[in-house]
Amino acid sequence: MKRQLSHIVLKTMLAVVISCACSSVVLAQIPGLEPEKNWDLTGYVKYMATGSFPDSRSENTTDVKDQGNSLDNLIHQRFNFEYRFNRHLRVNVGMRNRLFFGDSAEIAGYGDLVGFDPGYMDLSKNWVDKNGVVGNSQLDRLYLDWQENDWQVRAGRFRINWAMATLWNPNDIFNSYSIYDFDYEERSGSDAILVSRKLGFASAFDLVYNPSKNSELDSYAGRYLFNHQGWDMQLLVGKSGLDHVIGAGFAGDIQGAGLRGEISWFEPERSEWMGEPLESSTVATIETDYSFGGKRNWMTRASLLFISNPQDPNNAQLFLNLPLTARTLSFTEYTWYADIGFDITPLSRLTLSSTYYNDGSYFFGASNSYSLSNDWQVLTVIQRFDGSNNSLFGETPNTLVYLQVKWSF
Repeated sequence: MKRQLSHIVLKTMLAVVISCACSSVVLAQIPGLEPEKNWDLTGYVKYMATGSFPDSRSENTTDVKDQGNSLDNLIHQRFNFEYRFNRHLRVNVGMRNRLFFGDSAEIAGYGDLVGFDPGYMDLSKNWVDKNGVVGNSQLDRLYLDWQENDWQVRAGRFRINWAMATLWNPNDIFNSYSIYDFDYEERSGSDAILVSRKLGFASAFDLVYNPSKNSELDSYAGRYLFNHQGWDMQLLVGKSGLDHVIGAGFAGDIQGAGLRGEISWFEPERSEWMGEPLESSTVATIETDYSFGGKRNWMTRASLLFISNPQDPNNAQLFLNLPLTARTLSFTEYTWYADIGFDITPLSRLTLSSTYYNDGSYFFGASNSYSLSNDWQVLTVIQRFDGSNNSLFGETPNTLVYLQVKWSF
């Protein structure tokens, strides 16, 4: 029933968009009656090669075995479409089309992982999954937005960004993501209804309802956003999946250094789920950054994440690939992060980053972005996951190398 409903919604919105677009074309053919442009279409095409180089260690020192190097390829096309019916009402559609081929695409079940859509509506479809090739199309943005004076109503699939910090976000209870996923800059969306009311300067009240295919996992929350003496602050309360949640966040600066923080308390509404015990947990983060400016535009950032009751993901592969929630941003009680970036030339920037988990796991990363022109960019990324023998990353140490070429339109 839900699948049929999603298909009906998609077909109806598509028919409206096509009808409005055709009307614009007709008017444009009449001299003197050409309307102002009421739509925008943007997007990009990316190619990314990924090399994976897991360590090979002797059985005398660790259980890690040589899993073999692998090479994967991804062609990723995206478009973002917006149609404005009038100054109050608009529709937004965002689709990404991806073609995977290489060693990972030959693994049984890989296509199911790529095509999985956790939303209330299943808007993902694999159009090929055979012979080491997986092709997928997904609508990750599909919503109507209405605004009138201080009121806003939005319904469909969209991103609900309640983050104050820029790295880990305990307050972002609807759209959590991995800090190591650099290829999906838009982030995933949620199927939800948002009602928002502006209350004054930098002040607003939001209500969100986010249904799930399983009604026990429905999420809803209210947020009060305000500004006090130049500091942005927020309070939120609601339900996230199986947890009742209360949270707060702030963002500001001290002597030119940015300072941001978030905290959320999660209290499960039941004692167990699918045979696994559920316990309350507090998730908090604080971060700072500072820009030194100058010719190289030096900038550094540091962050600390605390989880009072972290959950064991069993292995690094699960933690790095499966969707996260605001209470599973890490697998240890304390996690530290730091990065530093600077311009090599006006067209090239280098960023070095590192993460340390207090089970002994650690991450080192380096990325270089180079602008070939206004529309073309090359990105090179190296990621190293390692740790002590008994740590999560240390069980399967690995080095990943990425090369991405992007054309935007």
